[in-house]
Amino acid sequence: MKRIYMDYSATTPVKQEVLDAMLPYFTEHFGNASSIHGYGQDAKKALEASRATIAGTIGAPADTFYFTGGGSEADNWALKGVMKANKNKGNHLITCKIEHHGILHTCETLEKEGFEVTYLDVDSEGMISLETLEAAIKPSTVMISIMFVNNEIGTMQPIAEIGKIARKHGLIFHTDAVQALGNVRINVDELNVDLMSFSAHKIYGPKGIGGLYIRKGIKIQNLIEGGAQERKRRAGTENLPGVVGFAKAAEIANENLDAHIEKLTYLRDRLVKGILESVEYSKSNGHPTLRHPGNVNVCFEFIEGEALLLSLNAKGIAGSSGSACTSGSLDPSHVLMSIGLPHEIAHGSLRLSLGDFNTEEEVDYAVESLVEVVHKLRMMSPLYDKVKGGK
Repeated sequence: MKRIYMDYSATTPVKQEVLDAMLPYFTEHFGNASSIHGYGQDAKKALEASRATIAGTIGAPADTFYFTGGGSEADNWALKGVMKANKNKGNHLITCKIEHHGILHTCETLEKEGFEVTYLDVDSEGMISLETLEAAIKPSTVMISIMFVNNEIGTMQPIAEIGKIARKHGLIFHTDAVQALGNVRINVDELNVDLMSFSAHKIYGPKGIGGLYIRKGIKIQNLIEGGAQERKRRAGTENLPGVVGFAKAAEIANENLDAHIEKLTYLRDRLVKGILESVEYSKSNGHPTLRHPGNVNVCFEFIEGEALLLSLNAKGIAGSSGSACTSGSLDPSHVLMSIGLPHEIAHGSLRLSLGDFNTEEEVDYAVESLVEVVHKLRMMSPLYDKVKGGK
């Protein structure tokens, strides 16, 4: 049976070059970067070289990049750290309804602690309105947090323009760039961002390591207290193999970015075209062009997403019904509901996210398989039978 992976937005395989770079730091160069002896100093050099490499890919000074345990930790630190450190300025935060749960659940926690959060609506393509964003700003507003690229429907927000609005009103601007790194050219100054979250396992690096860019001068509380690691801002002995792997993955992604975007965009458009032309009552979700180069999100009427995923899995195709963090839930995607899809159609969603190891042949096989699977599932649907006139 074929085994085809099309869930790269959930996680990616570690590339061989990344693994090769990491291996010596499990055995040979295993020192603690906080130790003053030779082993520790060798580890410290690798840590700082990795920090400089990653920061360089986003146009940031090395000392503005901090390692975390992943993207969700970076999101938590950005929001909790900034809001609590700037209580004297206000208690209001602006975000949007299609954020990753790393943001949304953090906002819910902040609300329980007395902070106020405005959740902006999005249009049918998942875009926020800049006018609505600016109108939501009030004297008590401290921060704006809008994700760069949506993890479910792939829509890319106008980050530079949002940053200009934040600067105009003297606000702190954070963006969750977990899905953007390695898929979009990033320069923190050109984008006018103050904080930016990242995760290594989305760019063919290891799991359990991420980062947060914090512009110099931003007032932020620590999320984890303890030792003096990460310039006393994030305690805990650094995950050195993970750090080295993250840096290597970021370096490769940056070097190959143009070719990566070109390949994935071609495969994505081929897959979407094949699905929409071959399967009736199907709809592509998200912005048609301003989107993640490898993201395909489609809804199929008259079928249930879980049955679709299981049927595709039986054919060797790994996909998703939405975010990997919520795929175990029976509730429809909050993202699809926010862009206005009815409950019953949102339940028939499929996300196929493409990556560096996918091929044209795999894309064509996925289309063929979808045609077969959707037809089979619809034959068992009384609603589809009714629409087709009982024929």
